[in-house]
Amino acid sequence: MMITRKALPRRTFVRGLGVALGLPMLDAMVPAMSALAQTPAAGTKRLGFIYMPNGVAKNSAMDFWTPSNEGKNFEMSQILAPLEPFRDRMLVISGLDQNQAEAGDDGASGDHTRGTSSWLTGVYPKRTEGADVRNGISADQIAATVLGKDTALPSLELGIDLNFLAGQCENSYSCAYLNTLAWTSPTTPLPTENNPRIVFERLFGDGGSAEERAIRARKKRSLLDSVVEDLNRLQRRLGPNDRVIVTDYVDAVREVERRISSAESRADEELPQLDRPKGIPERFDEHVKLMYELQWLAFRADLTRVVTFMLGRELNFRTYPEIGVTEGHHGLSHHQDRPEQITKYAKVGVYQAELFHGFLEKLQATPDGDGTMLDHSLFLYGAGLSNPNTHAHTDLPLLVVGGRNSRIEGNRHVVYRNQVPMTNLLLTLLDKVGVHADTLGDSNGRIAVDTLPGV
Repeated sequence: MMITRKALPRRTFVRGLGVALGLPMLDAMVPAMSALAQTPAAGTKRLGFIYMPNGVAKNSAMDFWTPSNEGKNFEMSQILAPLEPFRDRMLVISGLDQNQAEAGDDGASGDHTRGTSSWLTGVYPKRTEGADVRNGISADQIAATVLGKDTALPSLELGIDLNFLAGQCENSYSCAYLNTLAWTSPTTPLPTENNPRIVFERLFGDGGSAEERAIRARKKRSLLDSVVEDLNRLQRRLGPNDRVIVTDYVDAVREVERRISSAESRADEELPQLDRPKGIPERFDEHVKLMYELQWLAFRADLTRVVTFMLGRELNFRTYPEIGVTEGHHGLSHHQDRPEQITKYAKVGVYQAELFHGFLEKLQATPDGDGTMLDHSLFLYGAGLSNPNTHAHTDLPLLVVGGRNSRIEGNRHVVYRNQVPMTNLLLTLLDKVGVHADTLGDSNGRIAVDTLPGV
């Protein structure tokens, strides 16, 4: 018998006063043919890049990032230990270099700047203090041209530090190089956003002027209140499983709104004398968790499929009193080979990994098509420096966490030798999400991330 029921369009929004709210993937979005009606909707491919500033805790004698052995069933390092539950999805990669971050013919210092700017481009940035910056197109933006064709936002650029730095930040290099990982063209960096309120409104609001957004915030109306009628009408069209998914999704959006409002209230109460941005939690872990939550919501509503997230800017002076680290991040990274300082700096790396674990856990717990959201996502987690004390750009700390459909064999530590460019890995990751690029920066090929001979 021919079934003629139409499927719910993939890009379905519920609408209200000034709001268009995207929905997660539902079974009702599957074409309504008998064979497909019994099959969960296929998941979408997503790609994320998460950047740790100022390298990791290591020197020639101590290494808190790199596993002590190669191959399968590697021994987890201290920093990676929080990610043990995802071992079967993890590929730890050692030995890749970002040569374009090294000092060039001009002999200039500026390793932090070049480490950031070349991480996803593989291009040596132009040394300038002015607006005539020049870098290269970044891997995330190459992905966005393909994966972002059907989403409201081609990509999402997030950070923890403020992005207003201008002028020169390090040895006559423009601050623009430190503020972002994402470049749509050699001359166009994309600014990051660190304010959860602004990110939320960008994802779920309809824009409008700053005054209009402020009015909505003062009224403290949930964005969802204005779409409740449309949601109720939609729910009547859905099956039991989809109704549960939509209800859970709406509850999650409300929870993020609540946390943002709570952060705003605490900021005003605790520091009334400061004109600080609203919506940004005081604690690092609360801020990072909220930004991860927003990424999860953006993925779930299929508003974007490509994200870059900077856990901090190079040269930052953030302290971490929550874990007993009172020295500034950058200063502590220059540990001068003192074991007690390296050990202390390792705590920062563990702290960051614990927060990443929470994000992966949430993705894994979220149904998505024929699996989970994590099954259909691929992340590169790493840094533009290895040993920060020497500003090393060789043997970068890199971790790939892949979904089960990426065909990347996990539970392995793979070591590459003979100066393999990191850009070869970036090209490979693009291939894994269905995005082809002939070259990227200084790339000279691909690397094998599937089963390797002898591993």
